[in-house]
Amino acid sequence: MAPVTDFSRIFLANFTPDPTPNRNPLKVSAQIREPIEKEMELFEKKFQNSMKSQVPLLNRITYYIVNRKGKQMRPMFVFLTAKLLNDGEVNERTYRGASVIELIHTASLVHDDVVDDSFKRRGFFSINALWKNKIAVLVGDFLLARGMLLSVDNGDFDLLRIISVAMREISEGELLQIEKARRLDITEEVYYEIIRQKTATLIAACCSLGAASVRPGSDQVEVFRKFGELCGMAFQIKDDLFDYGEQRIGKPTGIDIKEQKMTLPLIYALNHAPDKQRKWLINSVKNHNKDRQRVREVIEYVKESGGLQYAEEKMMEFRDLAMDVLKDYPQSQYRQALELMVTYVVDRKI
Repeated sequence: MAPVTDFSRIFLANFTPDPTPNRNPLKVSAQIREPIEKEMELFEKKFQNSMKSQVPLLNRITYYIVNRKGKQMRPMFVFLTAKLLNDGEVNERTYRGASVIELIHTASLVHDDVVDDSFKRRGFFSINALWKNKIAVLVGDFLLARGMLLSVDNGDFDLLRIISVAMREISEGELLQIEKARRLDITEEVYYEIIRQKTATLIAACCSLGAASVRPGSDQVEVFRKFGELCGMAFQIKDDLFDYGEQRIGKPTGIDIKEQKMTLPLIYALNHAPDKQRKWLINSVKNHNKDRQRVREVIEYVKESGGLQYAEEKMMEFRDLAMDVLKDYPQSQYRQALELMVTYVVDRKI
């Protein structure tokens, strides 16, 4: 399974939300952002203020982070959900919810770069590359604390709970994947649980935060948590499918196999392979994952077995379930923007 994907980094890279050949990806992006343009501009100011410190070194680092941000898909989910449910209005809790999730997510990325010994993030040097691991860990801790305090200081304990659950599940999902990868015994059910925790839970948190900010304690908080989770499930399956594609996607084809990660196409192929081929697949992934030729052979076998088609069908099922959630709400520019985002999830090219 691919690492948790930075949803915002790839949003505009190749957005084709429907089969219309002349659809302009920048125009589509503008359609999504237009209903929340004012809110996003104000959010950026509030987010920068939330990271201010008395330590000059820390302020230099957070300035570096802010000026290399992605397309901020997480706060966009927060604002669009809130406006859909509240007649186009948001409040200060909505801004705090968007800031908290961006702070927490940014902290997790800084820590991930240390754990993965990665020196690049969105094409720029990572914090640990420029300021070394100790400072990067402390910066991540600071951002995490700022996010928690932003909720606590304003009494947003319901929002804090949503974020805390997401953080717990992301950690559990990572550890579950590590545990299962050692034995290569991931079932389809376990795979869904891993991607739910690793990827889908953060998008679910964005949507439930938006709902909770304007409809605290209502059923809508759970409805949109589920909506975000369905989007996240489809997103991760799409990301896993890229490992078998021919197009340029920002990572070498077969990287998941080389890292012994069990994705849905491979799980399907294993479940439907005769004993001899199954043993060959397991041996290839476990003992020959650095052999380029062997990895190509595994990819071809997965394709021929129908693994990609099966994964695509499952991805579309999650997409359709997410779209079904939105059908219960009146047509509006906020609903349309959310529908475009759902479509993007499965139609993106990288």
